[in-house]
Amino acid sequence: MDKNQSEIKEILIKSGFSDNESAIFLALLQLGKGTVSQITRKAGLNRTTGYDILDSLVSKGLVSVSGKEPKQEYLAESPDHLISILEKQEKEAQKRISEIKKIIPELKSIHNVAGRPKVRFYEGTEGLKDVYEDTLTSHEQIRAYANVNEMHQALIGYFPKYYEKRASKNISIRAIIPDSPIGKHRTSKDAEEKRESVLVPIDKYNFSPEINIYDNKVMVASWREKLGIIIESAEIADAMKKIYELAWIGAKQESAKT
Repeated sequence: MDKNQSEIKEILIKSGFSDNESAIFLALLQLGKGTVSQITRKAGLNRTTGYDILDSLVSKGLVSVSGKEPKQEYLAESPDHLISILEKQEKEAQKRISEIKKIIPELKSIHNVAGRPKVRFYEGTEGLKDVYEDTLTSHEQIRAYANVNEMHQALIGYFPKYYEKRASKNISIRAIIPDSPIGKHRTSKDAEEKRESVLVPIDKYNFSPEINIYDNKVMVASWREKLGIIIESAEIADAMKKIYELAWIGAKQESAKT
């Protein structure tokens, strides 16, 4: 093979062709057409390999075939087909890139990097139940911002059993709760449900998502978006606990005014 053909073969390989495909294609271009024996002899390959490679080139539209064995001949198509093949591959690659971009956020959310906070998402009614079940693994008192109205409306019938399970596991909770009839009713059961509550004016502090802080986790339950989130990070949980302690002092002061 002369220098020019070696360079051409190298470019073909860089463009996605195998070494054997490049050899067969160049041999057939020089012959114009030929049998498997003629082509493989020209390419310096064995006949069995030649059949497989020629079938591959036929499927790519670079080679056509006529006749039947033993007189079957292969014909090289115009090299212009190479451009069409690469353009098609480029379009397919762009489509794959576009599809991958759509799932990158989800892939990042499940990517477990050592030392990086873990964030888990839970959707729908069952997902919201799952985030609450996780709080039952707490090894310490839970700190909570809790809108009892929205909690009970979103998961009808779930919370009475949840409160029982939490109390039976001896997991206590402190809760800042917007003042409402159902909020007052809940606080009347604080002793049996192992809870210490503070009611804050609902007209000023009617927050919606519930936030629970426990161990090295921060749980957020968004009732309106039907979405639960658990952030697992010792640093973030520690900061949120300190902020909660400040909020608890403020809540006590607001409660004393009423």
